[in-house]
Amino acid sequence: MHFSRSVLVILLCYIALIAFSSAAEAQDVPPCASDTAFGWLDFWVGTWDVYVGDKMAGTNRIEKMLDGCAITEHWTSSTGNAGFSLFYFLPDTRTWKQVWVTGHALGPGGVKEKELVVRFPDGGVRFQGQVPSSRGGYYLDRTTLTPVNANEVRQLIEVSTDGGEEWRTVFDGRYVRQE
Repeated sequence: MHFSRSVLVILLCYIALIAFSSAAEAQDVPPCASDTAFGWLDFWVGTWDVYVGDKMAGTNRIEKMLDGCAITEHWTSSTGNAGFSLFYFLPDTRTWKQVWVTGHALGPGGVKEKELVVRFPDGGVRFQGQVPSSRGGYYLDRTTLTPVNANEVRQLIEVSTDGGEEWRTVFDGRYVRQE
């Protein structure tokens, strides 16, 4: 294909204009920190020792990433099992979502997707989602994170097999901030 010099100049100007417009639009986007919703999980950010009762259950590292636009969770149990979460905020629906993956992704609960369903007056949050059951169908899985003080957070994970009528606790952990 052969273009005249003037057509090439026009095409190059058009490409430059598109690139400049895209860069200018990106500069007009405010940082995530300008929206207070991106701070709703800040109480959980840190490195934690996690206990069930008095027994050490594992460690968890919660980090902000991408200039505060997302949060990652790096879990390691005391037996060496690991899990990873990505939390991200959808501005149009004003909700946080979570994707959780473990090294046992093929098993029940090895992969979960949850979304924020409650934000409590004390700053705590609850995420909930449907998880495929090994017996077919789905069960509800919810996680409640409650700030106790600046150095402690409670994580309560519950499941329901009857559509949310009754909940059974599967994990009740106390997060203690590492120094």
